[in-house]
Parts: sequence; structure tokens; C-alpha cells
Amino acid sequence: MNPGELPFDAATMLAGLRLWVECESPTYDAAAVNRMMALAARDLAIMGASVETIPGRMGLGDCVRAHFPHPRRDEAGILVLGHMDTVHPVGTLARLPFRREGERCYGPAIGDMKGGNYLALEAIRQLARAGQATPLPVTVLFTSDEEIGSPATRDLIEAEAARHRYILVPEPGRAENGVVTGRYAIARFDLEATGRPSHAGATLAQGRSAIRTMARRLLDIEAMTSEDCTFSVGVVQGGTWVNCVPTTCTGQALSMAKRQADLDRGVERMLALSGSQDDVTFTVTRGVTRPVWEPDSGTMALYETAKAIAQSLGQDLPHGSAGGGSDGNFTGAMGIPTLDGLGPVGEKHHTLEENIDVRSLVDRARLFAGLLATLR
Repeated sequence: MNPGELPFDAATMLAGLRLWVECESPTYDAAAVNRMMALAARDLAIMGASVETIPGRMGLGDCVRAHFPHPRRDEAGILVLGHMDTVHPVGTLARLPFRREGERCYGPAIGDMKGGNYLALEAIRQLARAGQATPLPVTVLFTSDEEIGSPATRDLIEAEAARHRYILVPEPGRAENGVVTGRYAIARFDLEATGRPSHAGATLAQGRSAIRTMARRLLDIEAMTSEDCTFSVGVVQGGTWVNCVPTTCTGQALSMAKRQADLDRGVERMLALSGSQDDVTFTVTRGVTRPVWEPDSGTMALYETAKAIAQSLGQDLPHGSAGGGSDGNFTGAMGIPTLDGLGPVGEKHHTLEENIDVRSLVDRARLFAGLLATLR
């Protein structure tokens, strides 16, 4: 089967993808995520899959798992792994409406990663319409909390992955049509400063500002960044009234390293920041962690298959390890052949200018279909 002959159409794909993009689904809004999962579940059911909704936990949204008909459905096959939660709060569409401008299409989470999830389903759909059976059974798992490190779904992801031979992750493609064959290790941290309250006007000197301590620690944390391990603070919240010396201030930090040993040392440095000074207590608590995923022979063999398919389509397919975690960290670290970054190529993910290259929708869908039709 030549995937180049499948009749993918960018305009048709965008029309379907628009419904997904306009169903906003930020991670912490479980009801919104569940609306998106219901939309995806309906599309999967129409495609002929047997679909189940897996209840969420930790106050987060549900997940959807779909099995497509196959004579050997219970054998180890291909897992398409994606997330439907986004970093964009409900209402972002007012500032980042779905729109096409030439060969760019914009919208919240259109790249990370609803565009990739949609093209994966379109690849399955086109193969079915062409009467092309996949050698291996195909399962789709859409999860609800990847953007916060997958605290509620890691066990589900790893359990499902263990039942499969290959993992395909349609996260955003890399520059120059690249794919991802490894990802850096990532750790998250919760920060809290606790000071002493007082009236900011009448008795300012009696108070101890938690915000001031957090500000100083923020600079300390980001100053630890090196080529081996990066540190950044992305969330800070503190204070209640401007006329009160703030008693508490909280934050969240992220550390990332190419090697697990470097991240482990970074974690030690972060935890060592906990302590008290000038009647203010600063506490660092380790949060969720993504293990380093280093490409092994299985992943590289999977990549070589993808590269051959891309070349047959007249495309180059560079690869490499990437920063920014994904659920591929888990499956790759388990030693299951994993290929990530199979979604459309785009720019400015997680911003109000998030967009994809429309031409890459068809190119990547053909590559995805070729993988589904080739892997054994």
C-alpha cells in the first residue's frame, strides 16, 4: 500500500479539527476536558471502534480508550497515545480564534496536540475506507492531564503501553519535518513561603513578607540553570490585601535535564533550598517527574521504518531527543519502541499565536497511515 495514494484533504481535515479546537479543554477544568473526550469518543465510535470512558481521578478529567476491529485484537499491537487537555483556559478562543491564514491555521491547542490526535484518526479512517487492514491491532488512548505531568494517568499509560508492541505519539512535529526519538528528564516542584502578617501601613516592620522571600528564591532558582540542567519558575501566587504584609506565597518550578543523573542532582539542589530565615519558612516539595527517555535499538528500528516511509513520500525525516516532556517519556523509558512528534509541524505552542503548517497535516497523516499499514 502506498500511503501517498490515500485521498487526504487538508480542507476536510481542518473542518473536522475545528470542532475539536473549539471545544476548549484546559487540564484543571474536568467538565471541559470531559466534553472534549465525549466529542472524540463519538468520532471514534462512528469510525467503528469499541470505545470506553475511563473515569478520571484527583479531580481531573476522564480518559478515552478505543479498540479498532482486528482479527487478532488481543495480541500486542500499536498504541496511539495522545492527550486532550490543554494549557489554554476556557475563553481563549476570543483571543485566539480558529482561523486559517494562507498555509497557517491558528487556534488553542491546534498543535499541542489536537491536530496530531485528529490526523492520527484520519489516518485510521483513510486506511479503513481504502480497505487496507493493518497488520497489527490498533488502540487509541486519549488522556486528560499531560500538561501537568500526568499525575493521574501515568499508571494507566504504563499499563496500557505494556500490552503493546509499538507506541506512536502524535505530539507536535519538530522543525524541518522532524520527529522525536528521545526526551529529557523533567521534575516539577511546589514552592511555599510562609511569613508573618501585619498591617502594611500601621505596623509594617512587624511583618515578614512571604512574597519578598519568594521573589528572592525565584532568582536563586533560575540562577542555578546550566547547560546540563535548567530551572524555571512558572507560577507564583501570593497575598490577599495590599494593606496586609503577605503571610503566604506559593509557586511552581520546573527542572529539565538531558541525563537522569543531572536531573537527580538538580532535584537535590532544589530540595536543599528548604529552610527558615528571618522568620520566614521556605519549603520545596518535589512534584511529578518524567524519566529521561534515551533512544534504544527498538526505538531506532521504529524510526528507520518511519524514515523509509517518509522517503517513499519524498520527505526527509530528521530525528533527535527533545526538551519538553510528553507521555512518550514513560513508554520510551519502559523500553517499548516509541516514536514521538508525529503530529503536524507548527509554531508558538502554549501561546496566543499557536499555529500549524496546514501542508504538514496531509504529509504527517500519510506518514502515520504508512506506519499503521507497515508495522508488524
